[in-house]
Amino acid sequence: MTSPLTYDAVIFDLGGVLVDWDPRHVYRDLFEGNDWALEAFLSEVCSPDWHTKLDGGMSFAEGMAVLTAEHPHCAALIDAYDWGWPQMFRGEIEGAVDVLESLAAQGMPLYALSNFPAEKFDAFVASFPFMRHFRDVIVSGREGLTKPDLRIFELAVNRFGVTPQRTLYIDDRAENVAAAVAIGFRGHHFTGPEGLAKLF
Repeated sequence: MTSPLTYDAVIFDLGGVLVDWDPRHVYRDLFEGNDWALEAFLSEVCSPDWHTKLDGGMSFAEGMAVLTAEHPHCAALIDAYDWGWPQMFRGEIEGAVDVLESLAAQGMPLYALSNFPAEKFDAFVASFPFMRHFRDVIVSGREGLTKPDLRIFELAVNRFGVTPQRTLYIDDRAENVAAAVAIGFRGHHFTGPEGLAKLF
């Protein structure tokens, strides 16, 4: 088992690592159990590519106006992506937050690097007390850069003042971990709290 002293710092992703985020938490009720229609909506209307634009700095007002013009018959469902945003979070991923809390108690320098819409971030911070443990956070929507763009990881090196080879980066998306590793970070592809706990 690796000691946390092996690392000089740890950088966490947020959604999918420390919190359970999924738009399906809102849309399952709206689609009344029609999983096929729900998945079609999230792949063709409020798609991952569209959401990435929100993560990259596009405002919800602009993003939703574009989609509503393209899919006027889905206007009410598109609107739910905004008003339903808080309900897309189903709480902490407890085992992972336990690891974060343990590292914080040991004095480990902790940071976060997240693809996240800028205008929604302050409310998120207010909702999750574990955010107090981070010395700094890079939010993609504020920087106009999204993972896995290598430039956002280079920004993390410079802003956090960390040495990649001595820093662990944790993310639930393999492509983001690969990008971090490409510039020298030690990476962990998060698939559950148990695997994360074994690192420390």
